[in-house]
Amino acid sequence: MKEVYLYTDGACRGNPGKGGWGAILKYGKFVRELSGGEPMTTNNRMELLGAINGLEALKEPCKVYLTSDSKYLVDGITKGWARSWKAKNWKKADGKPALNPELWDRLITLCDTHEVEFIWVKGHAGHPENERCDELATSFADSFQ
Repeated sequence: MKEVYLYTDGACRGNPGKGGWGAILKYGKFVRELSGGEPMTTNNRMELLGAINGLEALKEPCKVYLTSDSKYLVDGITKGWARSWKAKNWKKADGKPALNPELWDRLITLCDTHEVEFIWVKGHAGHPENERCDELATSFADSFQ
């Protein structure tokens, strides 16, 4: 199984507001940068879409080391929250609706396809790929008029 490093970040100008996501895929000496966004969104949606779009870019099942500065993203998977919300028809433990269920569902499916290890890093702390993903995300968010 190929080992791929995926770095992701999301950004939002206002929350909700203009948003962007960035992702960097590294496999051996190959590097691919991706970005996208939405004109009216939330930061958490952009964090999820960075991971989703990075994983969807893979053409075959891989071992993926996914690095993000989003506790929402990392904890949502590693602490089992998203799978629990799904099992409870997208309700949280307090009975309130889980946010972004369609994105969490896509991410869960991708995590079932790939072997994904989530790694949290502190944002804006000099991690080169995290900083570059932030540039990709904020640039895309800023592209909306």
